[in-house]
Amino acid sequence: MFDLETYLRRIHLPARVTLDAAGLQRLQRAHRLSIPFENLDVALGRGVAIDSASVFAKLVTAKRGGFCFEHNRLFGDALAALGFDARPLLARVWLNARDAPPLNHAVTLVTIEGQPWLADAGFGGSYTPPMPLTDGAEATAPDGARLRLTAAATLGWLLSRDGPAATTDGRGTEPGWQKQYSFTLDAVDDDALAAGNAWACTSPDSRFTQKTVVSIPLPHGFATLTDRSYRRRAGAQENAGEITDPRVYRMRLSLMFGIDLTKEEVAGLGLF
Repeated sequence: MFDLETYLRRIHLPARVTLDAAGLQRLQRAHRLSIPFENLDVALGRGVAIDSASVFAKLVTAKRGGFCFEHNRLFGDALAALGFDARPLLARVWLNARDAPPLNHAVTLVTIEGQPWLADAGFGGSYTPPMPLTDGAEATAPDGARLRLTAAATLGWLLSRDGPAATTDGRGTEPGWQKQYSFTLDAVDDDALAAGNAWACTSPDSRFTQKTVVSIPLPHGFATLTDRSYRRRAGAQENAGEITDPRVYRMRLSLMFGIDLTKEEVAGLGLF
C-alpha cells in the first residue's frame, strides 16, 4: 500500500489535490520543488532500484533524491493512490545527443476527462509543467521558459524548450527552441523500465556514469551541481562557481538540495 499521507508531507502539501488539470499541476510542482534530482548512488557504485518500495524508502523515508526512473515511479504511485488515470512512458533525450538516443528517460501519461496529459516529475535538465497532449500545445514554466509539444512523424511526440540557459543543468543552452526529448504512447511494462534504468546506471554512454549531477527547481529558478560546478538562478539573481573543498560540497548538498551525505560518501564520489 502506498503511504499517501507521508508522501504529501514529504512534498509539503497539506491536503490531497483535486483530480483535474489544476490538481495535477499542483502535485507535480510540489514534488519537484521538494525532491531533488540526483544520481549519487550511481557514482557511489550502489546501483538504483526502481520498484515502488525501494523508491519510496529512498526518496520519501530517507529524504534523498533520484533520477527519472525513480521520480516518475514515485509520482505514478502517488497519482494512482489519489485516483488519477496514469501510466508510464519511455522517452529519448535529445539534449547533447550526437546520434539517435536510446529509451533513456521515463515520463508519465495522465488522462483527465478523456484528455491525455504529459507529466514529468523526473527531468533533471529543467522544469516542464504538465501539458495537454495536443499538437502545438505550449506552456510557460515558472522560470519563464516556454515549452512546446509537437507531433512528429518519426519520433512520436517531441517536447522542445525555449528559455533561459541559467535555468537548465547546462545542456541545451543555445538560443531558440531546443529539443528536450521525444516519446511514443506505446505501452511500457516493468521489464522495459528496468532495461532503461539499467542502461542509465551502467552504460559508458550514459550521462549518469560520466558525471555526478544534482538539480532542483526553485519557485522562479533552478539550482544545479554538476561534478564540482555549482549554479543557482532565482529570479534575476544568479551565482555560479567551482567547489574545491569537499566540506563545502557536502554543505551545499545539504543546504541547497536537502541531501545529507557522510564525509566518507562525499569522498567516495571521487570529485576531490
